[in-house]
Amino acid sequence: MRQVSWLRIVIAALVVLTVSPGTAGASPPGRTPVVLFPAFHLTRLEVVVDHQTAAPGCPRSGSFEDWYRNDHPSGLFSQVCRDRLLTLRYDTNPSKPMASRFSNAPGVDVRLLDYGRTDSAPFYEPLYRALEAHGYRRNTDIRVAGYDSRLTPDMGGFLQRTRELVEKTYRDNGNRPVHLVGHSNGPLYAQYLLTHMPRAWRDTYIQGFTPIAGNLPGQGLLYPVLFTGLDIQDFGYPTTRENAESSARLYRSAPSSYMSAADPRIFGNREVVVQDTSTGRSYTPRDYPELFADAGMPTAREIADHYIGFVRFADARSFPDVDVYAERGSGLPTTVGARLPNLSAGQIAQPGRFLYRDGDGNQEDITNEAVLAWRAMGCHRFGLTDNPGVDHFSLPGDRHLLDRLLAHLARPRSDCPAGG
Repeated sequence: MRQVSWLRIVIAALVVLTVSPGTAGASPPGRTPVVLFPAFHLTRLEVVVDHQTAAPGCPRSGSFEDWYRNDHPSGLFSQVCRDRLLTLRYDTNPSKPMASRFSNAPGVDVRLLDYGRTDSAPFYEPLYRALEAHGYRRNTDIRVAGYDSRLTPDMGGFLQRTRELVEKTYRDNGNRPVHLVGHSNGPLYAQYLLTHMPRAWRDTYIQGFTPIAGNLPGQGLLYPVLFTGLDIQDFGYPTTRENAESSARLYRSAPSSYMSAADPRIFGNREVVVQDTSTGRSYTPRDYPELFADAGMPTAREIADHYIGFVRFADARSFPDVDVYAERGSGLPTTVGARLPNLSAGQIAQPGRFLYRDGDGNQEDITNEAVLAWRAMGCHRFGLTDNPGVDHFSLPGDRHLLDRLLAHLARPRSDCPAGG
């Protein structure tokens, strides 16, 4: 009788050690679930228009989808109309918190399609298939934390929605901690989540974090985009002045444009992002206040002052304090700026006028190496693997990278004391 009671006590203790919240040791047996944070505009959005009057000359009602490589672009709404309808409104009232000053145009509603499901970010099919080949199941232990790429992670219910997705993924997979995978801008949103959750939450729910070419300090390219625009359909540049203007104004209105632009605290004056050939003036990230003043963009300056460098990562208080397995590409000419005829919205990007430095074809070396700040984490693992010659958009499907991801998913997380 005494022996049976002792056995029950041992079994109960093992159960507590396996599933108790706050335990920072090895994950329970089984696959580590994955939650993916997609890149800039790689989340499928549905835009529903209902008797809008904000964009004269455009259809008053209807709907369209907006995402990179959209395989069924709208036949009703032109690219210019899509830009105008997605351009955010900004309330200059200084008594409002910055995150509350942005809104859609009247009569425009923007929705996340298939939130949480792999269908919400079809670009990542190679990653999903690689995981499936090792027993993973879509929408069970592979889920996607999509977001409206115009918005920053302090908006649109991102934090609450994503926290709930991670917690549900944890519970649905036998209380196994979740591995976060982010690509490009995705790591900004994952980092915001990690640094806005308490240590006990991370110890319970997070196994590790793989930022793939994380755009943590921003990139130079976003500054000229405020003048030239950028088409989401193929990430090419508009070829007409009307489209270049509608697209540039869309990006000027989006707080994420500034969050994604090179942070002068990291970049300083190490690259030129805009040259105005009409005046001969060159601007580095450090010169963004002068750039916006010379361009007559006081609202952009106001938004930029708040959102450039918005997601903190480089100081010890902003470390994610989870195991990090970072990936980057290198060795490819990468656009960081452009020579423009002037500083008005609607400049046509000319191929021979771009400014380059080394990178992955989309983000420069300064951006991709900034994550090295996390080497200073006291206890948690950190690694940064270079993938020479692998471009930015090929990284998430690269076989060697995916093999490393699978190995990291099978690895017990670090057992770090509080504050370690």
